Amino acid sequence: MSEVKKRLGRGLDSLLSSTRIHEIEEEARLAGPDTQIPIDKKFVETAVVDLPIDKIHRNPHQPRQNWDDGKLFELAESIKANGLIQPILVRQMGDGYQLIAGERRLRAMRMVGLQSIPSIIKQASEEQVMEWALIENIHRSDLSVLERANAYEHYIKYFSLTQQQAAERLGEDRSTIANYIRLRELPEEIKNMLHDGALSMGQARALLGISDAQKQVELAEVVVKKNMSVRELEKRVKLEQQEKKPTEKAEGKNANIIELERELTRSIGTKVTIKTMRAKQHRGSIIIEFYNLDDFDRIKERLL
Repeated sequence: MSEVKKRLGRGLDSLLSSTRIHEIEEEARLAGPDTQIPIDKKFVETAVVDLPIDKIHRNPHQPRQNWDDGKLFELAESIKANGLIQPILVRQMGDGYQLIAGERRLRAMRMVGLQSIPSIIKQASEEQVMEWALIENIHRSDLSVLERANAYEHYIKYFSLTQQQAAERLGEDRSTIANYIRLRELPEEIKNMLHDGALSMGQARALLGISDAQKQVELAEVVVKKNMSVRELEKRVKLEQQEKKPTEKAEGKNANIIELERELTRSIGTKVTIKTMRAKQHRGSIIIEFYNLDDFDRIKERLL
């Protein structure tokens, strides 16, 4: 795990800790009622206070767009029985508050019908608000693939970042972010299959190897109908790529070399050219083509 991810994780954990609150309460009890105990800025930002629910507005950068009503109901029932164990995180905005993290808890509290919610008020920049909302959600299994892809894209565009810069700030691998964002290029029909769970992320990524949108949709329908595995789909995509490429008739190129090129192309999933030296046929070079950084990462992973 990178240093960035560790830093962000510890920061969020510390915001939700009540240890310092108990320490200050104990200091005040031992010192007596007339003693002034200095309250530092860190305490102010970690103190848990009850805020009116109707004064709290949702985070516009919330990556989650779909909410499981069944799970929200379960959380609401748990809150009825045990109360809210973990406070939400907000920042002050005018005469109200903007949610930073904890929308599920806020929604469940509203379902219960409570008027206030335990909260931690944090001073945070727009960038921090977006980062914390994204971090809170991206590693949860129930955040959909497309929601995560859209969140990455929104984060990058909002702050005019490169994928590498976004990866460093979020503690993610650049290739991970790139792979998610590329899924946004798929036709709507395939996005719907992905959203409904008919297609996996691995299957959707494999379909990106086909440039024709109509063929992507047709093959996706075959995948769903035949319950095709990712490995089977990758082989099918390679065949599609091979059929699209014209038969190479390189002047003076040995038929065995041409066949080797075809085998390597099928194996790696991109065009491979073998060049031999005319004077010394046993020496030469192998050229593997890539068309963007994502393609390069995929080829590198396949070769290493």
